[in-house]
Amino acid sequence: MKADEFDSIIFDCDGVLIDVTKSYDTTINKTISYVLKKLFSPLMLVDTPLTNEILLKFKSTGGFNDEIDITYSGVLCYIAAKKLNKNPTELILDVLNNADGSGITYVENFLNEIDVDFKIARTKLMLDYPSADKNDLIHATFDQLFFGPELYEKIFQKKSKFSDKGLIENDSVIVTSALIEALKKKFNDKIAIVTGRGLNAISSSLKEILNQFNIESSVFLEDEPRDLAKPNPQSLIRAMKGLNSKNCLYVGDSMEDMILAQKASELGFNATFCGIYGSGKLPEMKKKLFAENNVPLILETINQLPDILINEKP
Repeated sequence: MKADEFDSIIFDCDGVLIDVTKSYDTTINKTISYVLKKLFSPLMLVDTPLTNEILLKFKSTGGFNDEIDITYSGVLCYIAAKKLNKNPTELILDVLNNADGSGITYVENFLNEIDVDFKIARTKLMLDYPSADKNDLIHATFDQLFFGPELYEKIFQKKSKFSDKGLIENDSVIVTSALIEALKKKFNDKIAIVTGRGLNAISSSLKEILNQFNIESSVFLEDEPRDLAKPNPQSLIRAMKGLNSKNCLYVGDSMEDMILAQKASELGFNATFCGIYGSGKLPEMKKKLFAENNVPLILETINQLPDILINEKP
């Protein structure tokens, strides 16, 4: 890999531009706990349903770029474990150790196969996930806990049932204006974002820093149809076309991001993946995962990019 071959740089957001350990990851567990308590209290009271290892395993399968899909799968596995009289953590690990990258479809099929008496169809009907209007119990609870009352009402024009501040306020911003200015010396305005977040969510955390990116060529997948979700490469291809890029460096932190870049390249849009491993609670496990998958550029943090790409610190 040669740094001078790239004419654009495109970033994922969560785990790359923003450390979401105390925001999105916490929201996943709080939502699972709330949904299980609401549906099955007092039989299923769980404080931290998914460990850090399990969260990383979900994101390592290639099929769980959406945190709400992880939440749904966690709820489903806990319900299944209760019905099957199994340890929920062991059941979830069994599911993930055999995952094929198809996300919630795989989880549903796996639970059907291990015990036909689980009645997955009945459970799916009860949860009604994913609903087109995002008003099902899991979607609504997750969004209300994450965004908080004020931002939730601004985005969805609905009142939140929770009064606590949104967990989005726990976002820890990694990217700096100085970093983007340093990268502009090489890429000019060919710096964009392709993220699972919506524009409202990312602008709430990045604030004025977001304006330093090429927003017109960026893609915010929460605001797009579900079938465009990573690792569908069309979002990255759209961003590259908008930037008029022939060869981009895509900077992400998950297997979905890696697959996204690979699929774009297979379709004739040259994209090299850079894996970021430093944010989160199990960085060495993520670093090992990238190495095992022969990721061409593996960095602890995006703050190392100027040294690698232009030999100049911000």
